[in-house]
Amino acid sequence: MYVCICKGITDKQVAQHVLNDGAGSIRELKQHLDISSQCGTCTKVIQKVINDTIIDEGLFKEVC
Repeated sequence: MYVCICKGITDKQVAQHVLNDGAGSIRELKQHLDISSQCGTCTKVIQKVINDTIIDEGLFKEVC
């Protein structure tokens, strides 16, 4: 599914960068993808994809 219509970025691309590059925030993901740079509507959806990917893949680590 497209999460950023302006730039043609999909949820799979976002998840791939979370898993492969360790991007855990919009700021970190911007280093790999040109997101939230035009209208900004995608920001909330992309953050949800990041969060869901981290939780689904067990990448969220307990901080002591």
